[in-house]
Amino acid sequence: MNARAALFDLYGDHLRSRGGQASVAALVRLLAPLEIAAPAVRTAISRMVRQGWLDPVRLPQGPGYAATPKCVRRLDEAAARVYRGGTITWPGRWHLLVIEPVRDRTRRERLRAHLSFLGYAPLSETTWIGPRASAELDQLDLHADRFEAVLDGDPVDLLARAWDLDAIGRAYEEWLAGARPLIDGLPDDSPDDQVFAVRSRLVHTWRNFLFRDPGLPAALLPSGWPGDKARAYFEQEASRLMPQAAAFVERTLTS
Repeated sequence: MNARAALFDLYGDHLRSRGGQASVAALVRLLAPLEIAAPAVRTAISRMVRQGWLDPVRLPQGPGYAATPKCVRRLDEAAARVYRGGTITWPGRWHLLVIEPVRDRTRRERLRAHLSFLGYAPLSETTWIGPRASAELDQLDLHADRFEAVLDGDPVDLLARAWDLDAIGRAYEEWLAGARPLIDGLPDDSPDDQVFAVRSRLVHTWRNFLFRDPGLPAALLPSGWPGDKARAYFEQEASRLMPQAAAFVERTLTS
């Protein structure tokens, strides 16, 4: 886990509900259990400020950083997908984007990464499809026609054409195979900082599915979908470990 990713996880999982801000000293202490050194934290903070995710603030504890409105929107949308609490109802309509061709390769690849994170997959170079509209589209430098539609043909075939279900299913199985020993290796009497570190790693690896699975319609997925078992395990363990992890965060913020 790199410092920038850990900061996003920290703000989304803990600081968003505590005013969305923390002192630099507290951020350094909070990431120490993840073996992220202070220089790496400060470098990541500077980068996030330049990218518009954090703003410097003056706190009673000293200099700090607060999540920007742009960051809050990203954190809230990500949280809704990470902790969606069961099956999302799908209305049967796809959200389509028809974008203008992007000639610059760097900008094109950046746009593809953004759209993938927001839950869209390409049907062609200029046509992207998602199971639902993303509120973050307005934050992208995107020239596109947007509309919802019920498309012709078998929706199961369309889903399989846009997303590699076999690869996503294997990724869920691999995640579960790695998550279980991570959790099982945590002693019952572990201190709060150790619980925080293990839970942070669990959440971080789960968040990677934001780039792969936008919450595909359950009615269109194969029976025995591996994502169901993986999500049940994640929700169970993330909830179980949250009180101790939150206690460490609260103590660190107020010390």
